[in-house]
Amino acid sequence: MKRALGELESTIMDRMWSYRRPASVRDVLEDLRKEREIAYTTVMTVMDKLHTKGLLKREPVGRAYVYEPISSKEAYTAELMRHALAASGNQAATLVHFLERLTPEEATALEAALQVFPPKGRGA
Repeated sequence: MKRALGELESTIMDRMWSYRRPASVRDVLEDLRKEREIAYTTVMTVMDKLHTKGLLKREPVGRAYVYEPISSKEAYTAELMRHALAASGNQAATLVHFLERLTPEEATALEAALQVFPPKGRGA
């Protein structure tokens, strides 16, 4: 099953998704240092791991790399949800438990999404 990101991986990916442009390790480091002390090598190592995991692509620029997310945060989250559902053993029961726990806002978002993309075989 696909694992969720660790805390620092998640923080870095959130920053990368928010930039909407390629960013260097130094860019991310300076951004993170506004909130915490962190070493350049730590950020570099995590971004390299995110590249290895297929979440970031990178291009050499001079002696460094610039990184960019492979997909949107929404697409990544949807993929995590698909993997969790596939690993559940009983997809129908898992979906029922999921739907039981939806907040009114989440239920409204689900209804809106189903209007845009109706279930296969039940579309308009």
